Amino acid sequence: MTAQTDALLVIGSGLQRYREYLLASAAERHPLWLIDAAEPTWQRPHAAGWSVVPLLDAARLVPDRERILATAQEIAASHGVAGVFTYDETLVTTAALIAEKLGLPGLTVDGADRCRNKHRTRSALTLAGLPQPRFALAYTLEEARGAATEIGFPMVLKPRGMGASIGVVRVDDPDAFDDAFTMAELAGHGGSPDYEGGVLLEEFMTGPEISVDGICADGVYEPVFVARKQTGFAPYFEETGHVVDAADELLSDPELLHVLRTAHEALHVSTGTTHTEVLFTERGPVVVEVNARLGGDLIPWLGELATGIRPGRVAAELALGKRPDLTRTEHRTTGIRFTYPPHDCRVQEVSVPEPGSIDGLLAAEPIATPGTELRLPPGGYLSRYAYVVCTAPDRTTCDQALDEAARATRLSLTPLP
Repeated sequence: MTAQTDALLVIGSGLQRYREYLLASAAERHPLWLIDAAEPTWQRPHAAGWSVVPLLDAARLVPDRERILATAQEIAASHGVAGVFTYDETLVTTAALIAEKLGLPGLTVDGADRCRNKHRTRSALTLAGLPQPRFALAYTLEEARGAATEIGFPMVLKPRGMGASIGVVRVDDPDAFDDAFTMAELAGHGGSPDYEGGVLLEEFMTGPEISVDGICADGVYEPVFVARKQTGFAPYFEETGHVVDAADELLSDPELLHVLRTAHEALHVSTGTTHTEVLFTERGPVVVEVNARLGGDLIPWLGELATGIRPGRVAAELALGKRPDLTRTEHRTTGIRFTYPPHDCRVQEVSVPEPGSIDGLLAAEPIATPGTELRLPPGGYLSRYAYVVCTAPDRTTCDQALDEAARATRLSLTPLP
């Protein structure tokens, strides 16, 4: 297929349920050329052209950057390339490499790595003078035991390069430490092998947690929307829901804005979209991590429903070197709740309420299909069987609608040993 001149490259398309809305809005004003691992299906209406390339090196199972870069250079030579972006965490540094090599706007490889590598993140933010937990990086259990005596209990262990709170666990005493380290280290081998190995030990800090999807344009950071996060399954940190309020007072909080802007400068993030997780502690806002991409868990869709701002279009315009229009055309609150089984199980059937059957219910979708095995942390992560999305004039009413909609989901199951 022949694309129009100067296409915008999109590296990896993700899962349709979670990412099609981003691809669709990115394609509204500029032709997209998709580089992906398989022939497009649902992606076709949104792509002017595509190249099928193995995204992972078959031998090492790491992002095949050289092959993807060579493909991007071929597209640039034959059709022209105006920009590049990705919303896939494992491909962030690959997209940054393409931008550097082709002289396109975007994140540098160094900036991408500072975000992907949680130890580099912590080190950079410490040098910038931001509030931080005590932390250490350990590759072996012996190293970890030594570092634990300096950090003290309780503490949080997390893989060096994972996302979505996978493998993150709180440890309250030395008796539980060895098993927790082994679990976190093992979980770190489920993502990009570039970041396999190494567990970050952090002082445990308490407080409500949020995420902020924002932009960097010409080196200046600006928040776009805030999501109030709900977690569960302690001592793990499984993300069970999010609520976005278009009028959230944190968007103009001076202390939070200072922390966010300082963090992005310290991580050398100058152009693109980011998803930053922040914990409000007794020391003030503390950055948990900065992801150099749009948020997951349909959070950008919640932001779009709440504000009218199209995150996929915003990401595309930044990748093209343009400053996006962030004018709000909607002013409401939207939220998502993910439903989990009561225990490890095999799914028999999932049913969800119809949109409109509950006041404010916009969408309800099964996630798990019959026969799927769902295991709760630490045996599995993101083991959801459905989600519900609701809207309301304010956060309290939205939470109430989400509670009602979640109760209306039904799961038939067979317990697993």
